[in-house]
Amino acid sequence: MKDRTKVRESILRLLILFVGLTIAHLGVTLFLLADQGADPFNVLIQGLRLLLEKAGLFLTHGTVHMGVCFLIILILLLADRRYIKAGTVVCMFCGGPIIDFFTWLLQRTGIGQAALPVKILVLVLGCGILAFGMTIVIRSEAGTGPNDLVTVVISEKSGLRFGIVRIAADFSFVLVGFLLGGRFGIGTIICAFLVGPVADFCMPASSSFVSRCLRRFGR
Repeated sequence: MKDRTKVRESILRLLILFVGLTIAHLGVTLFLLADQGADPFNVLIQGLRLLLEKAGLFLTHGTVHMGVCFLIILILLLADRRYIKAGTVVCMFCGGPIIDFFTWLLQRTGIGQAALPVKILVLVLGCGILAFGMTIVIRSEAGTGPNDLVTVVISEKSGLRFGIVRIAADFSFVLVGFLLGGRFGIGTIICAFLVGPVADFCMPASSSFVSRCLRRFGR
């Protein structure tokens, strides 16, 4: 009976993680469609995608995203495998396709052709959605998105606040991506300064959401 409860709870945590992952990547897609510079991690993905195109490999944004996540997981497996859980693998395989799906779904909204104030509003909204979804993934304790896992590991090992480490990680992603040719814009700056602090703010609400779901459905 105890083992059955444990399995049910693990499955529920993975479902909660997937909900958070979907929410977070809706925010990422809004950044991409607003066309004012992607969120920092996706500036890196864009840069790598351009580099691969020059080498004759024409891949979708989602495919490159999944490949980079796979490399991060391999590195962290060598560094400290305790952080790699089933949900991390789910994030790796699902994150890119979710971005591709939301891109297809929202392209017809015309966000990219909207006036600049509307684009900025979409960017800020995307930032909040991304941060909230990311904290649900983290608080599910079923695993963390590979790119977010970098921040989680550094934060826990250094004792620094998640938001501070996130800002530093985001600027590192932007720098490398920009050097590779990724598009840098006002949206990137908004995301780099806002997502970490907003995530810190959302953590308690996400913890409460996960706890309520486990109490209600995990019995």
